[in-house]
Amino acid sequence: MDYIRGLEAYQDSREAAITLGKFDGVHRGHQKLIKKVCQLKAKKGVRSVVFAFDMNPLYEKLGKSREGIMSNEERRCLLDGKVDVLLECPFSEDVTSMSAEDFIRKILIEKIHARYIVIGTDFHFGHDKRGDAKMLAEYADVYGYELFVIEKEMYGKREISSSYVREELRKGNMEAVNDMLGYAYTVRGKVEHGRQLGRKLGFPTLNVHPSRDKLLPPNGVYLDSVRIDGIWYNGIGNVGFKPTVSDENRMLIESNLLDYSGDAYGKEVEIQLYHFKRPEQKFESVEMMKAQIDQDIAYAKAFLTGFGAYGTLGKYEKPMFGRWNLQPLLNIRQLTVYLGGSDK
Repeated sequence: MDYIRGLEAYQDSREAAITLGKFDGVHRGHQKLIKKVCQLKAKKGVRSVVFAFDMNPLYEKLGKSREGIMSNEERRCLLDGKVDVLLECPFSEDVTSMSAEDFIRKILIEKIHARYIVIGTDFHFGHDKRGDAKMLAEYADVYGYELFVIEKEMYGKREISSSYVREELRKGNMEAVNDMLGYAYTVRGKVEHGRQLGRKLGFPTLNVHPSRDKLLPPNGVYLDSVRIDGIWYNGIGNVGFKPTVSDENRMLIESNLLDYSGDAYGKEVEIQLYHFKRPEQKFESVEMMKAQIDQDIAYAKAFLTGFGAYGTLGKYEKPMFGRWNLQPLLNIRQLTVYLGGSDK
């Protein structure tokens, strides 16, 4: 996949099938758009292009934190090998001030050579968001492209959107988050050295500091899996600040892996969260903390063994684009039913 940052860097003159949006999370609704682009590539022989607006410049201008479901790097890794081009367009003044008509002519036609345009029903573009599906349809004959407007994907009775995913993520409802994403919520990062207190207490942990613009679920303990050197390991992890043993005000994911004994320091890993077990808490003593962690580990082992899954977990039931999934390790539908939830 060609990863291109900025419109000026896109120099391909071949015709393209393109889908546009923010693509925060690349949830199941986004996947419908990308799947259509891939189908058009297969049938028509055009380039498949995902045009993602990078909202970081806007948040920086406003002095706010973006709090995205995924970082730009995580999106790149997720789409790598699935489409021909991921084009990230910074949401800068040049883009926001451009008229919708100019956006169609200058960017979609003259720059990207769009032959097929795939959008969702609520897609808007151009200054004051004047551009929409209706305008794109009106200009289709003028510029000779074909437009496909894709209906929303549903979760229960509600449309899936990045806002909805963020809403459930803030609640710690990982079952709903993962079902809407179509894969397990993932945090990428480098394993850092900690105080090695867990190792001294008999449960060594793997420490990762997430990106500052990454939206995390509530502080607490979660069933998780960690991918190290291409292999997934089951575990139970804490999202938060380790208040019992640290005064550091920096978010950390600290995972105890049930079946890993190697050295992961300095390695890039992926952490996937599946189920919220309990809130993070400050214990009166290290001994009380150790006793609770022992219970958490026993819970994780019993849970996974109950599935017949400990050490041999199955593929995710809703892979993205057919077979190209991240090989997450728990069947979220079974997980939801097991925990007493509804099987949507």
